Amino acid sequence: MNQNISNPINISKIPMVEIPEGRIELRDDRTKQKWMVELVPFLLAQFPVTQEQYFEVTNEAPGTFKGNRLPVETVSWKDAITFCNLLSVNDGLKPCYSIDHQTGDITFNATAGGYRLPTEAEWEYACKAGTTGIRYGELDAIAWYKANSDKSPHDIGLKEPNAWGLYDMLGNVWEWCSDIYDESVYGSFRVIRGGGWSDEERGCMATNRRRSHPTSFKIDDLGFRIARNI
Repeated sequence: MNQNISNPINISKIPMVEIPEGRIELRDDRTKQKWMVELVPFLLAQFPVTQEQYFEVTNEAPGTFKGNRLPVETVSWKDAITFCNLLSVNDGLKPCYSIDHQTGDITFNATAGGYRLPTEAEWEYACKAGTTGIRYGELDAIAWYKANSDKSPHDIGLKEPNAWGLYDMLGNVWEWCSDIYDESVYGSFRVIRGGGWSDEERGCMATNRRRSHPTSFKIDDLGFRIARNI
């Protein structure tokens, strides 16, 4: 695996890191299934989207907790992809998502050059950053979680990054991913990853998979970070 990571590049004031190609085995503890995913290089934001960034793009401030450098939270999956589309348009890029506001249908263009949510394979691969355990470091050093968060999220980037320069991949806020969790059982529910400030230690693992409704589910420890094709 190539672990040489370029310096973060500043796109639209959101620093992004180039993640190298690779492969990762995902698993679902509920169904005991495992599957391998091959990944091409992509860009991933160095930090979760902040409240300040979210407001600059959408002119909305949904966070339960307030602070410019706090990760935005209390946002649905649809809110997150709407942010991606608006940021894409602002930067002159082709949006990845088409949203029919009458029917509610959402289609994804995987070849578009705009911003998007990472797939859960991309997310876990980037989170592990070449490591093989359930975390990329000692939990108190890398994450805000129930034992150290004082019942609130914290400004981005205060804990240690992983080996690829990504911060807050575990703890602080859960992060929406692009994938449908299991359409045959949960319909349109989307994957969330990473654990949040209110979670016990067992909730903050690179391999944890959870899910919820893409439009109605909004909680104060769930945000997102953006990705982009290279």
